[in-house]
Amino acid sequence: MTDTSTDAPPPKPSFLRRLVPLAAAVVLGGAGFFATWSGLVDLPRLPGDTARDAEEAAFDFVPIRGLSVPLGPGSQVSELRFSADIEVRAESHAEMTRMIPRFLDVLNGFLRALEPEEIEEPAALVRLRALMLRRLQVVAGGDHVRDLLITEFVLR
Repeated sequence: MTDTSTDAPPPKPSFLRRLVPLAAAVVLGGAGFFATWSGLVDLPRLPGDTARDAEEAAFDFVPIRGLSVPLGPGSQVSELRFSADIEVRAESHAEMTRMIPRFLDVLNGFLRALEPEEIEEPAALVRLRALMLRRLQVVAGGDHVRDLLITEFVLR
């Protein structure tokens, strides 16, 4: 008597059959993340989502015009002309406009304290902008100042 039934294990799924669903899941997950992150798909708003409310709040601009700073004797140029717009919350626009003399004082003092080499280097504007913005935020207090947009930075 011979037993014709074999107790052979079932065949293993091929490597490709395991890889295709895994690759599809990774691709679809990445596409969903990118669509959400880039704003192609807008997620529903939750009540009290203060981060989104802060981003969408209205802002105005307070102009700072005609700041002229003499540079030291070691400089190739004699003067820096500076103008900017300070981006502020719309509800605090009047208060920030009254603070223009303080803003001018802080910016003037900061720019006068710089060495000529610091102003003349090619990448200086990005670094100086960040330093000036931080000083303006400290003077204004709270979260009134959002950004500093430099409109004129001319070395004469």
